[in-house]
Amino acid sequence: MSFLPKSRKARTRLLLLSVIAPVVAVAVGLTLWGMRDSISLFYTPSQAAEAKPAPGRAIQLGGLVKAGSVLKHPDGRVEFTVQDQIAADRVVFQGDLPDLFREGQGIIAEGAYRHDGIFEAKRVLAKHDETYMPKEVADALKEQGEWRGDGAPPPAYGTPGKSGT
Repeated sequence: MSFLPKSRKARTRLLLLSVIAPVVAVAVGLTLWGMRDSISLFYTPSQAAEAKPAPGRAIQLGGLVKAGSVLKHPDGRVEFTVQDQIAADRVVFQGDLPDLFREGQGIIAEGAYRHDGIFEAKRVLAKHDETYMPKEVADALKEQGEWRGDGAPPPAYGTPGKSGT
Protein backbone atom coordinates (compact mmCIF):
# COMPACT_ATOMS: atom_id res chain seq x y z
CA MET A 1 0.00 0.00 0.00
CA SER A 2 1.40 3.36 -1.03
CA PHE A 3 0.70 6.71 0.59
CA LEU A 4 1.32 8.50 -2.69
CA PRO A 5 -1.71 9.50 -4.74
CA LYS A 6 -2.43 7.47 -7.88
CA SER A 7 -2.77 10.53 -10.08
CA ARG A 8 0.45 11.74 -11.68
CA LYS A 9 -0.68 15.37 -11.33
CA ALA A 10 -1.36 14.91 -7.59
CA ARG A 11 2.05 13.21 -7.06
CA THR A 12 3.74 16.12 -8.86
CA ARG A 13 1.96 18.65 -6.64
CA LEU A 14 2.87 16.68 -3.50
CA LEU A 15 6.52 16.51 -4.55
CA LEU A 16 6.56 20.25 -5.33
CA LEU A 17 4.98 21.04 -1.95
CA SER A 18 7.46 18.78 -0.12
CA VAL A 19 10.36 20.67 -1.71
CA ILE A 20 8.98 24.21 -1.33
CA ALA A 21 7.69 23.94 2.28
CA PRO A 22 11.10 23.31 3.92
CA VAL A 23 12.72 26.06 1.84
CA VAL A 24 10.06 28.56 2.96
CA ALA A 25 10.37 27.40 6.58
CA VAL A 26 14.15 27.87 6.53
CA ALA A 27 13.79 31.31 4.92
CA VAL A 28 11.29 32.44 7.58
CA GLY A 29 13.48 31.02 10.36
CA LEU A 30 16.59 32.80 9.07
CA THR A 31 14.67 36.07 8.72
CA LEU A 32 13.37 35.90 12.29
CA TRP A 33 16.80 34.91 13.60
CA GLY A 34 18.40 37.84 11.78
CA MET A 35 15.83 40.29 13.19
CA ARG A 36 16.06 39.10 16.81
CA ASP A 37 18.20 42.08 17.87
CA SER A 38 16.05 44.57 15.96
CA ILE A 39 12.96 43.94 18.07
CA SER A 40 12.68 46.48 20.88
CA LEU A 41 10.27 45.61 23.68
CA PHE A 42 8.56 48.31 25.75
CA TYR A 43 8.75 48.23 29.56
CA THR A 44 7.86 50.52 32.43
CA PRO A 45 10.37 50.41 35.31
CA SER A 46 8.22 47.95 37.29
CA GLN A 47 7.74 45.70 34.25
CA ALA A 48 11.49 45.78 33.60
CA ALA A 49 12.14 44.80 37.23
CA GLU A 50 9.87 41.77 36.78
CA ALA A 51 11.13 40.78 33.32
CA LYS A 52 14.83 41.42 34.07
CA PRO A 53 15.93 41.97 30.44
CA ALA A 54 19.47 40.80 29.76
CA PRO A 55 22.18 43.47 29.83
CA GLY A 56 22.76 44.80 26.33
CA ARG A 57 19.28 43.73 25.11
CA ALA A 58 17.64 46.62 23.21
CA ILE A 59 14.43 47.76 24.90
CA GLN A 60 12.32 50.86 25.35
CA LEU A 61 11.91 52.14 28.91
CA GLY A 62 8.96 54.45 29.46
CA GLY A 63 7.57 56.41 32.36
CA LEU A 64 7.73 59.79 34.03
CA VAL A 65 10.94 61.72 34.73
CA LYS A 66 11.26 61.95 38.52
CA ALA A 67 11.25 65.50 39.89
CA GLY A 68 14.69 66.58 41.08
CA SER A 69 16.48 63.68 39.40
CA VAL A 70 17.93 65.37 36.30
CA LEU A 71 21.70 65.83 36.51
CA LYS A 72 23.54 67.40 33.56
CA HIS A 73 27.30 66.93 33.26
CA PRO A 74 29.69 69.31 31.41
CA ASP A 75 30.62 66.57 28.90
CA GLY A 76 27.01 66.43 27.61
CA ARG A 77 26.03 63.37 29.63
CA VAL A 78 22.65 63.55 31.36
CA GLU A 79 21.47 61.34 34.20
CA PHE A 80 17.85 61.14 35.33
CA THR A 81 15.37 58.73 36.87
CA VAL A 82 12.36 57.27 35.05
CA GLN A 83 9.63 56.05 37.36
CA ASP A 84 6.16 54.64 37.64
CA GLN A 85 4.19 54.12 40.85
CA ILE A 86 6.06 50.95 41.77
CA ALA A 87 9.66 51.26 40.62
CA ALA A 88 12.25 53.68 39.28
CA ASP A 89 15.31 53.22 37.06
CA ARG A 90 18.37 55.41 36.67
CA VAL A 91 19.00 56.44 33.04
CA VAL A 92 22.22 57.76 31.50
CA PHE A 93 22.08 59.54 28.15
CA GLN A 94 24.85 61.14 26.09
CA GLY A 95 23.56 63.78 23.70
CA ASP A 96 20.93 66.44 23.25
CA LEU A 97 17.59 65.89 24.94
CA PRO A 98 14.32 66.82 23.21
CA ASP A 99 13.14 70.41 23.82
CA LEU A 100 10.09 69.13 25.68
CA PHE A 101 12.10 66.99 28.11
CA ARG A 102 11.48 68.06 31.70
CA GLU A 103 10.78 66.68 35.14
CA GLY A 104 7.34 65.09 35.48
CA GLN A 105 7.27 64.51 31.70
CA GLY A 106 6.30 61.20 30.11
CA ILE A 107 9.22 59.90 28.06
CA ILE A 108 10.46 56.81 26.27
CA ALA A 109 14.18 56.02 26.40
CA GLU A 110 15.50 53.58 23.82
CA GLY A 111 18.61 51.67 24.82
CA ALA A 112 19.74 48.82 27.07
CA TYR A 113 20.56 48.03 30.67
CA ARG A 114 24.22 47.84 31.58
CA HIS A 115 25.65 45.12 33.82
CA ASP A 116 25.48 47.50 36.80
CA GLY A 117 21.69 47.89 36.36
CA ILE A 118 21.74 51.43 34.96
CA PHE A 119 19.81 52.02 31.75
CA GLU A 120 21.98 53.51 29.00
CA ALA A 121 19.76 55.35 26.54
CA LYS A 122 20.73 55.82 22.92
CA ARG A 123 17.66 57.97 22.20
CA VAL A 124 15.11 59.82 24.35
CA LEU A 125 11.64 60.69 23.10
CA ALA A 126 9.22 63.12 24.79
CA LYS A 127 5.59 63.92 24.09
CA HIS A 128 5.10 66.70 21.57
CA ASP A 129 2.15 68.61 23.03
CA GLU A 130 -0.02 68.74 26.11
CA THR A 131 -2.41 65.98 25.06
CA TYR A 132 -0.16 63.44 23.33
CA MET A 133 1.62 60.58 25.03
CA PRO A 134 2.95 57.45 23.31
CA LYS A 135 0.29 54.73 23.42
CA GLU A 136 2.52 52.26 25.27
CA VAL A 137 3.28 54.78 28.02
CA ALA A 138 -0.37 55.87 28.33
CA ASP A 139 -1.58 52.26 28.52
CA ALA A 140 1.00 51.35 31.15
CA LEU A 141 0.20 54.43 33.24
CA LYS A 142 -3.54 53.76 33.01
CA GLU A 143 -2.96 50.15 34.08
CA GLN A 144 -1.08 51.34 37.16
CA GLY A 145 -3.62 54.03 38.02
CA GLU A 146 -1.17 56.83 37.26
CA TRP A 147 -2.85 58.31 34.15
CA ARG A 148 -2.96 62.12 34.23
CA GLY A 149 -4.40 62.71 30.78
CA ASP A 150 -7.26 64.83 32.09
CA GLY A 151 -5.02 67.42 33.73
CA ALA A 152 -4.95 65.81 37.16
CA PRO A 153 -2.05 66.96 39.34
CA PRO A 154 1.04 64.73 39.34
CA PRO A 155 1.43 62.29 42.20
CA ALA A 156 3.96 63.16 44.88
CA TYR A 157 6.47 60.33 44.66
CA GLY A 158 8.82 59.81 47.52
CA THR A 159 6.69 61.69 50.04
CA PRO A 160 5.94 59.78 53.18
CA GLY A 161 2.36 58.65 53.61
CA LYS A 162 0.21 59.77 56.48
CA SER A 163 0.24 57.41 59.38
CA GLY A 164 -2.74 56.68 61.59
CA THR A 165 -0.92 57.73 64.76
